[in-house]
Amino acid sequence: MTRNIKQLVSQMTLEEKAAMCSGADFWTTKANDRLDIPAVMLTDGPHGLRKQAEGADHLGLTNSVPATCFPSAAGLACTWDEGLLQEVGQALGVESRAEGVAVLLGPGTNIKRSPLCGRNFEYFSEDPYLASRLAAAHIRGVQSQDVGASLKHFAVNNQEHRRMTVDAQVDERTLREIYLAAFEYAVKEAQPWTVMCSYNQVNGTFAAEHPYLLTDVLRQEWGFKGFVVSDWGAVNQRVPGLQAGMDLEMPGSGGINDAKIVQAVRSGELAVEVLDTAVERILRVFYQFLDSEVGTVTFDQRAHHQLARRVAAESAVLLQNNDALLPLASDSSIALIGAFAEQPRYQGSGSSRVNPTQLETLKEELEKYLDGSGELHYAPGFSLEEDSHDDALLEEAVRCARTGKTVVLCLGLPHAFESEGFDRTHMRLPNNQLAVLDAITRIKNDIVVVLSGGSPVEMPWAGHVKSILNCYLGGQAAGGAAADVLMGAVNPAGRLAETYPVRLQDNPSYLNFPGEGDVVQYREGVFVGYRYYDAKEVRPLFAFGHGLSYTEFELSNLRLDKEQGTDKDVFTVSVDVTNVGQRAGQEVVQLYVAAEKSSVVRPPKELRAFAKVAVEPGQTVTVNMTLDRRAFAYYSASAKDWWIESGCYGIMVGHASDNLPLQTSIQISSSQESRPVFHRNSTLGDLLQSPYAREAGLQLLQGMLAGMGMDPAKALDGVDSDPMGAIVKDMPLRCLVNFGRGRFTDEQLTGLLQQINA
Repeated sequence: MTRNIKQLVSQMTLEEKAAMCSGADFWTTKANDRLDIPAVMLTDGPHGLRKQAEGADHLGLTNSVPATCFPSAAGLACTWDEGLLQEVGQALGVESRAEGVAVLLGPGTNIKRSPLCGRNFEYFSEDPYLASRLAAAHIRGVQSQDVGASLKHFAVNNQEHRRMTVDAQVDERTLREIYLAAFEYAVKEAQPWTVMCSYNQVNGTFAAEHPYLLTDVLRQEWGFKGFVVSDWGAVNQRVPGLQAGMDLEMPGSGGINDAKIVQAVRSGELAVEVLDTAVERILRVFYQFLDSEVGTVTFDQRAHHQLARRVAAESAVLLQNNDALLPLASDSSIALIGAFAEQPRYQGSGSSRVNPTQLETLKEELEKYLDGSGELHYAPGFSLEEDSHDDALLEEAVRCARTGKTVVLCLGLPHAFESEGFDRTHMRLPNNQLAVLDAITRIKNDIVVVLSGGSPVEMPWAGHVKSILNCYLGGQAAGGAAADVLMGAVNPAGRLAETYPVRLQDNPSYLNFPGEGDVVQYREGVFVGYRYYDAKEVRPLFAFGHGLSYTEFELSNLRLDKEQGTDKDVFTVSVDVTNVGQRAGQEVVQLYVAAEKSSVVRPPKELRAFAKVAVEPGQTVTVNMTLDRRAFAYYSASAKDWWIESGCYGIMVGHASDNLPLQTSIQISSSQESRPVFHRNSTLGDLLQSPYAREAGLQLLQGMLAGMGMDPAKALDGVDSDPMGAIVKDMPLRCLVNFGRGRFTDEQLTGLLQQINA
């Protein structure tokens, strides 16, 4: 059905227009009965539908309707599988449609700047390339059901501490390359119906009233067509927010801010056209849902649960597997220890908390695998409610450990350790869990640690256990998925989407997180995650992209469709993947690009392509990946554009950021060669490094340098072994006048600058 939205808006009174720009309550918008405009519902995701049940609290934080709880974004990202993310998104869209929900609030694609951020479980990665690709896939899946996604939290929302007031201060290049890039591809390629602005300030301006972010970048540059909704309670000043491009305030203010909008239009402070545009954006999205031909749907809860189990198994990352302890045999004697085995930590805490349709536990699922063949002994070992030492629980755990040949120890972060609303203060596991771990490692060698949690933890104990399976927050089927991997029914294929540091102090944001007062400075710049560890040569505990398999893959025959080209070319990189093991499995082929020489400081390498491929034993599969101009570019704040320099770029392909056995290079000829503007304080070295200024500069400087007994070419070519050459190279051009002793005047310098700048 085609509607004339502009005509509909023209029929509204000023008060009715203002009313459309805020919610009626916590989750629904205002209806307009006179014009037959119904209310619609927006509700929380991103890993499951959290629709408030009838009669629940007015904040909507409890009593949500049952829905499939999929793994949170931290786990989903470890699949490195865009197709799988789209499949999950489609299932979420179906469930939203079944419950009459117009917009599902997610996905969250903020960068994991620090492992301490309390909401990291809701975010994909430390890497913007990976995060944006997975977010786009999620959005496409949800919106395939004519339900809107809400990409969040825009922008630079990387901590919970003082999240509603903190000013995130970040330079323009870092903002573009790291924090906005995580959103850019998702907006351009998937066109979310809505984008949710964050609580915080960005460089002194609240995100909810930031014209540069909401209008200049999001709409004008990226082509966003939908509406911007506030994070719940993020509005600082409503009228400046509307002027900046923040359309819908949620939840409603009880009419307070609607009245401010009306008064601003009547006083001339706010142009009515700005208000009209916001209402048009909102209604256009609403009617996309209301007029959809998808209509009312139902869904198969069992099928969605099975999808959740498959996705959770693909999210699991096998971090360590010494002596090939995993997978376990069906006749194994297992001592299962840890309260998580019966009380799984399967999702994060806060606004995204889903009421699952069912819940699997690892204990129950392992019992099914071992039924009639093996043995399973269980002890809780520790309390999840408080981090206190309990001798009785500890002794029971030790006795249990002695009964089994292999110990499966379930450790992780309880709800009290990470949640929306606060950040962690350390990366340690609870003391009561560490006490159990220490006691068991003293009496057993064959130990498998199964980790649950939304963020990295320190593992000084890693050398005392053989296997570590990281399940993140695996959703309602986490228990079954973990059993599938432990018992070998599923070959693990997860790869880390973030770096695990040895200790918190190794993290690049360590000295600048969470800031002081209401200011946090992003002084690490573009060196976030593996970019920093590579540049500083700090060895992490587990590298970005790391993950083991029950089989082994070899990569070979790296080749390019062309070895040189221009910044307008698209390059195809091919590599052969061979499964040299005994099991079918999936490998994630990762491609990184390195600028071998640059005029700006750049990370040693950056992820620029990846592909996940299934390979049978003995089979070889060819993977093709493409690199466009952005793969080689950095953001130039002075040019206000993405910039490519001519030169050689390394191409590195492998299994993880620290395991890249195949390397080659591409020679790029750029059409964007920079022509710096020279001035009195430009150095002689700057002048001589410029291909168009070098000849004129050498001629003019020949006499002066010769009079000083120096060879101009040698002095100004930066010969490090010549101290005088280094001194001259760094002289500002104004020194030509001082040292020229009348042979070179200010007027001549001005003429020289005009000549070479022309």
